[in-house]
Amino acid sequence: MRSISPRVRAAALLALLAAVPAAYADGARVEFTPFVGYRLGGGFDAQDADGTVTESVDLEDGSSWGIDLGLYRDGSSFYELLYSSQTVGLDSRTPELAGVDVTTEYYQFGGTTFFAGERWLVPYLSLTIGATRFSADGGYGSDTKFSASLGGGLRLPFTDNVGATLGVRGYLTFVESDTDFLCVSGGEGAGCLLKSSGSTMFQAEATAGVTFRF
Repeated sequence: MRSISPRVRAAALLALLAAVPAAYADGARVEFTPFVGYRLGGGFDAQDADGTVTESVDLEDGSSWGIDLGLYRDGSSFYELLYSSQTVGLDSRTPELAGVDVTTEYYQFGGTTFFAGERWLVPYLSLTIGATRFSADGGYGSDTKFSASLGGGLRLPFTDNVGATLGVRGYLTFVESDTDFLCVSGGEGAGCLLKSSGSTMFQAEATAGVTFRF
């Protein structure tokens, strides 16, 4: 499947930002939350040049980062544009695999709702759909698959405009069984690095960020 081009990614961000002036006119608000996190999960089958599966490998656990943009629908919910990225190695004893860094990026659109009440800690729930993009160093190609996520956590408002956001999120990426990933075409090095080990791939992520509302 073709990867998402930089132009498409930029257009998605600009589409949300372009709605900001209209939101101000209607009295709505916008927010953005840069965050850091820790992500785990994600398994594949490794294969050699002739396509024979040699071992099962996992993406290593490691740090992640991203940004969450929100355009408020009302006082307790907003439309959401989420980006999250992680670059880690493969958990393998094979030198050819252990030396490859894989980047997994999530491009998600959906919504978040808050359950405020009278509490200072405000719980929230988030549901998104979008795409997962896999890429790797070493001249390998990239792959993009459909995905969805479910998240939740707590908002700690310091003021009406600034707060902390703590959350957990699960990402489910849908793939066809025995799909090849991260392929090299042409020359003696032609072949694919990984193969899907099932019809889905799951990752979980814990995040902490600072939220700014306007």
